[in-house]
Amino acid sequence: MKYQVVNKPVNRLDAFEKVTGRVKYVGDVNFGHQLYAKTVYAAYPHAKIIKIDTSKAEALPGVAAVITARDVPATNVMFGRFPVLADHEVKYIGDGVAVVAAETKDVASQAAALVEVEYETLPGVWSVDAGIEANLKVHDDLPDNVIESSHYPMYMGDVQKGFAEADHVFEQSYRTQFADQAYIEPEVIIALPDPYRIGVEIHGSIQNPYSIRENVAKVLGLKLSQVRVIQGTIGGSFGGKDESVMSMAARCSVLALKTGRPVKMVLTREECFAESCKRHAYLCNYKVGVKADGSITAVEDAIYTQGGAYNNKAMFANWRGSVHAAGAYYSPNVKTDVYGIYSNTIYGGAYRGFSAPQIVFANESLMDEIAEYLKMDPRDFRLKNCLKAGDEIATGQILKPGEIEVPLAEMIRDTCTRADWDEKRKRFAAFNKESKVIKRGIGMSITFRGTGLGGEGIDCAGATITIDKDGSINIQSDLIEMGQGMRTVHAQIAAEVLGVGLDRMTFSTSDTSVTMDGGPTVASRGTLAGGKAVMLAAQKLKDRMLKVAAEDWGVDPADLEIEHEVVSHKERKELEIGFDDLVLRCLQGLGVTLSAQGWHTPGPEHLDHATGRGNAYPSYIYGVAVSDISVDTDTGRISVDHVALSYELGRAINPQQVEGQLIGGFMQGIGYAIMEDMESKDGVLLSRNFDDYMIPTAADLPVFDLKLYETDDNIGPFGAKGVGEIGIELAAPSIANALMFATGRRIRELPLNLERVLIGRNLTK
Repeated sequence: MKYQVVNKPVNRLDAFEKVTGRVKYVGDVNFGHQLYAKTVYAAYPHAKIIKIDTSKAEALPGVAAVITARDVPATNVMFGRFPVLADHEVKYIGDGVAVVAAETKDVASQAAALVEVEYETLPGVWSVDAGIEANLKVHDDLPDNVIESSHYPMYMGDVQKGFAEADHVFEQSYRTQFADQAYIEPEVIIALPDPYRIGVEIHGSIQNPYSIRENVAKVLGLKLSQVRVIQGTIGGSFGGKDESVMSMAARCSVLALKTGRPVKMVLTREECFAESCKRHAYLCNYKVGVKADGSITAVEDAIYTQGGAYNNKAMFANWRGSVHAAGAYYSPNVKTDVYGIYSNTIYGGAYRGFSAPQIVFANESLMDEIAEYLKMDPRDFRLKNCLKAGDEIATGQILKPGEIEVPLAEMIRDTCTRADWDEKRKRFAAFNKESKVIKRGIGMSITFRGTGLGGEGIDCAGATITIDKDGSINIQSDLIEMGQGMRTVHAQIAAEVLGVGLDRMTFSTSDTSVTMDGGPTVASRGTLAGGKAVMLAAQKLKDRMLKVAAEDWGVDPADLEIEHEVVSHKERKELEIGFDDLVLRCLQGLGVTLSAQGWHTPGPEHLDHATGRGNAYPSYIYGVAVSDISVDTDTGRISVDHVALSYELGRAINPQQVEGQLIGGFMQGIGYAIMEDMESKDGVLLSRNFDDYMIPTAADLPVFDLKLYETDDNIGPFGAKGVGEIGIELAAPSIANALMFATGRRIRELPLNLERVLIGRNLTK
């Protein structure tokens, strides 16, 4: 199909305002008579609070208010067990015990230091292993440390029968670390009393405004409609600006109502590291049976997600993880159990990939280990076992030919050809025999990913499009632009449907008092669900306008079209009217409204969460990576030299943005693979800023060979399925497999940092 705007690499609509500095981030926004807030954090990762004395802080000139848990108007506990402020006990190092509001930032900091807290330290659960053992409990009201609603089973066939049929059975464990999203902009919240009614207005770097509204309303004892949340420009999130922002919004709102003034809170990087969520740390125990020819007969796995002290994400991450735990492979027998585990540590939450980076690392590392034992080429092992059309996945869902595309085998062959797989394996092996210091390696990984929320929740979303009398078109979505380019994609979709250019498009920011609650901007659903809502709204406007023109001309609306900003008859070319003229005809001539609401609601997937059986997702996307690396065996440093990537995504609305998302995601994956680690000891965070938390830079950028596979899929707008997260999944396992090829060492714990590569900690051949 030929498109006018969709499937084109157009420039981002918000690029100019961002690169020129015209756009204001929330940190740049200030209100008159504004106060500055500072949180007093826990001094220990686990301790009883004996006494809090705020008198010295309150006596400091310039201090307007100091609050503790006793000042919270209604409930002090938010979703996920997060307290607004810790009351009798602190459970991790990021707990807040008091908040100061003062006339200046400096005074707020000084006052926070004057708050005196008397503690009685307590032993804690410092690791996922200790959480599993449950000799100590993080929450006394639970029978153990398993997070509520976080156990997801996924059973198919009979694994014991599958293992009995196997010629070889492999058992192995893999671990991954906590990792920070490392967004440039720290969290910011401004809360102010509503000047016209009872309530509060909240501005912030907020990824999920509706969850903020719901939790703040509970904390304040207000109706949802009395809490207005307005999204500010966000300087990156990747899933992270949720729980910490929720706590900040609640604290600032309590202070705003207490003082009657706007209250602003900006986290330092150290506070951001301590209080914000991280990618969950995982312990993955796998058992796989295979026949002598490499056919998989059974997969059994027990996966433990370290949730931290509080958690409102493990149940969602674990659901997705259970679906994908057996990997992008067919096995007739699968037994998966995924559990979330509480600990007195920093907590896990949403971060690009949402369980996949951890599980794909474990699964794809093991697939290489099995291939090595069987003396099979890793490519051939994957080709033999990878998902194909007609296969049944662990949920019982059939990948029906013609309905759900499964091009994995083709993608594996093509990616390996582009990467010179066979030639490099021979050349690198010969090089490694001669070179004593530098070793070369090549490794691959594959993945598949369910589109949208699937069985996790109803994938609804809304959008409103308004055409004004000057012909400009405004889009307002209830999903969030946080740097991923969603607004540009939405504009392309609307422009394609309406037959106009992008220069007409403007946007209004998301506002919970105006936009519909379409749920969180997660699961790569900005284009899939949000774009579909935009498409539906644009189609309503198009139909409305064509009906007016058809009535004027006495023809059937089905015989009219809009292309290049002209409405015309498909056959009678003398019947035409410019887009602007038809807009005026509708608005001023006939009083026809040109504002329309689109609501995408596919309904829930039919799935039994107790057994894991049913249709997990409406469709899937796929990825293949081949990475070649250099390893300095004197220093332990890994350099990623070249990466061949292939992704199937349905339709690329904006191919340039898609490539940026996928390459950017892989670069984040390189950081996750070889350097990033939120280190702690006995619950005390050791990584406190970017001076000791390393992330990749432009110097670490490899050469990329990226190919997009586009297929006809009717799930999303124009066939798009979303690509925001899949880019990060393949980096760590492909690099780990390349490292094994280069050095003969298998590292089963991330990151593959200098110490593990050089010293050989946790290394086995």
